Amino acid sequence: MRFNGAALLAGLATLVLVGCNSGGDTASTSGASTPPAAGGSTDSSKKSFTIAVIPKGSTHEYWKSVKAGADAAGKELGVTIQFKGPLNENDKDDQIKLVETFTTSKVDGIVLAPLDDQALVKPVHEAVGQTIPVVIIDSALKSDETSSFVSTDNYKGGTIAGEEMVKELGDKGSLIMLRYQKGSASTDEREKGFMDVIAKHPGIKVLSSNEEAGSTVDSAQQKSESLLGGFKNPDGSLQAQGIYCPNESSTFGMLRVLEENKWAGKVKFVGFDSSPKLIDGLKAGEINALVVQDPYNMGYQSVKTIVNLLNKKAIEKRIDTGATLVTKENMNDPKIAKLVTPPTE
Repeated sequence: MRFNGAALLAGLATLVLVGCNSGGDTASTSGASTPPAAGGSTDSSKKSFTIAVIPKGSTHEYWKSVKAGADAAGKELGVTIQFKGPLNENDKDDQIKLVETFTTSKVDGIVLAPLDDQALVKPVHEAVGQTIPVVIIDSALKSDETSSFVSTDNYKGGTIAGEEMVKELGDKGSLIMLRYQKGSASTDEREKGFMDVIAKHPGIKVLSSNEEAGSTVDSAQQKSESLLGGFKNPDGSLQAQGIYCPNESSTFGMLRVLEENKWAGKVKFVGFDSSPKLIDGLKAGEINALVVQDPYNMGYQSVKTIVNLLNKKAIEKRIDTGATLVTKENMNDPKIAKLVTPPTE
């Protein structure tokens, strides 16, 4: 039998070309699209994202619960959560540096609870300019370049506190409101909501509403001591019949002063947020009511929102995570009990 050498060589060349073209097409396609996630999938919903979550601080129970919610969403969605915030809730410079650092490291998205509604605008805009989407939580930012706002309706929370105070005072008497600190949009709204309700009740006199607690329990305690000292009667009693504080640290700092001066339980006290010490005060009748948020849900929904955005799914521009009035009478209700002691791990 005779072999046609030319035909044989042509056939071998064809086989080589087919093999090369098969591998070459695959490489070209993967190089032109999003790199596949672990496991070889090219589905963008399976891509492993890294999300930075930047709270206002690192010490309050509230932020520990936000972290727990963010971590839960991260685990569920298969994304990496990098949770880091300033040590103190008055360190705007540190928070700005954190946003800048995460922007430089090219995280896929940022969840931010801004310490100041204006000071954080520039670094946020820089992140967005680097195609890193930003979801704001807890406290508003004066910007229209963020993707979503996941938060308590803080004004409504303030009105809930105001209505409870009116009820506790029987629509008459005098009160003191200790503010948190200037520039915090969330507490500004809680203070405004509270004062707007009180303004509708002429039988209630406001003795003070412009003093600020500062960012820590210690600073709140010091301010509360000096503030209440100015309204102390000769017999040691307090001129005010009601007191309102708009966040966890201001409420706890004020509670310490009321306890030390034996005023706790003798003055109507409405606070905001939850912690073991505040719940103890509620049980003991030293705090009449707390307006509590859902920080776990806030952390969870914010991560879920930004991951949906990265996966090109529809998201809501505004998500209200709720505010609930807690009293000694309803605190053991199963639904409210979950809000009173939210997960922190």
